[in-house]
Amino acid sequence: RLASVATAVEDTYDPHNAAATIRTTEALGLQDLHVIEPHARFSATKGVTRGAHRWIDLHRWPAAEAAATHLRSHGFRVYATLPDATFSVEDVDVSTPLAILFGNEHEGLSPAAIAACDASITVPMFGFTESYNLSVTVGLAMSRLAARRRAYIGAPGDLDPARRARLRARWFALRIRGVVGIVERILAER
Repeated sequence: RLASVATAVEDTYDPHNAAATIRTTEALGLQDLHVIEPHARFSATKGVTRGAHRWIDLHRWPAAEAAATHLRSHGFRVYATLPDATFSVEDVDVSTPLAILFGNEHEGLSPAAIAACDASITVPMFGFTESYNLSVTVGLAMSRLAARRRAYIGAPGDLDPARRARLRARWFALRIRGVVGIVERILAER
């Protein structure tokens, strides 16, 4: 799992796109998805997530400023995705943790979200189409940035040992039938 690259989405409207964002984040081995909900409640179609929502940490924020402040306090640089940004996902410095904010399907990022970010980046396009849909943008950008970050750190993941142990226990609890009884027996034996 990679904890030093985080996905963030603001005000998603379509539950299928929300679910695709969860699924993509998990499939790329990213642990954290931040959802910013100033207007629309983040709601994902469970059938589309195919269970991916169980394996990541979902953080909810009422405003982009709160999310960006939290991320910065944990050492992240925060980037807005904008179609006319000067820098692309290929130009971003991956030597420190980074979080990428994606806007909704109709309006993109709000002015407040853009202002809360440290800089903006774009996902290159070469055809006549003016934009990718939300889930495709998340997939393209996060896949490339995660690969670049992994190459930089020289490892597939960067979870600290304590978080890794907590996640492993949670994942076992989600997958092993009767795990509560097993844990109770182990604790009783001590």
